[in-house]
Amino acid sequence: MMKYRVGDIVTLKKGHPCGENMWEILRTGADIKLRCLGCDKLVWLKRIDFNKRIRKIKDVSQDKFVSIVNYEREEDI
Repeated sequence: MMKYRVGDIVTLKKGHPCGENMWEILRTGADIKLRCLGCDKLVWLKRIDFNKRIRKIKDVSQDKFVSIVNYEREEDI
C-alpha cells in the first residue's frame, strides 16, 4: 500500500474546474484532505477514491513529478 504524507503534491486524473491540476495533501487517514493549489479549495476524498484518481506525485529528491506506479520512497525500500 502506498503511504502518502502531509505536504505531498499530487496530480489527479481530472483537473479542477479552476484549471489547476496540482493538489497538496493536508490530512491522511481513511479520508484524504486535499487543497487545490490554484484556488485554495478544500476537498475530502475517501482513500479508495483517491487511490483510483491519483496519477503523479512530486518526488522531492528529483523535484519533478513521477508516475505513481514508479514511485518509491527511500524508507519504503
